[in-house]
Amino acid sequence: MTVNITMAIVLAGLYTVGLYLLMQRSLMRVILGIVIVGHGANLFLQVAGGPPGQPVFVGSAVLETMVDPLPQALALTAIVITFALTTFLLALAYRSWALLGHDEVRDDVEDRRIRLAEREREDGEESESETTTSFEAPEAGEEVPR
Repeated sequence: MTVNITMAIVLAGLYTVGLYLLMQRSLMRVILGIVIVGHGANLFLQVAGGPPGQPVFVGSAVLETMVDPLPQALALTAIVITFALTTFLLALAYRSWALLGHDEVRDDVEDRRIRLAEREREDGEESESETTTSFEAPEAGEEVPR
């Protein structure tokens, strides 16, 4: 089986654009990214199925000219899954718009607090491993180096 370079470039473009949109903070861009990646998956399954051939009915065609129906069934399943996920994400985006007035995904305050605590702990471990000598406590009114 030969590789169609045009379809490979189209698939790479679809996946690139879809994944780029998935990394954005706007829920509408995330939804568009999911839809584009879904279309890329459908196209990939159709390309993987090979060239068109005869229908799969025993006795109606030669075995070598028959086409594999599995990629077509998987593409149909991928279409249904993409549609269901898109409608769910549209409902979430509408709810976010109705409650907050925008569709931007914000950072979670608790996640930010945990990230800062981990950085402080890592900085503390680095400073302990770098300093081998003990130091004296600063006097009152003296600045503490950081």
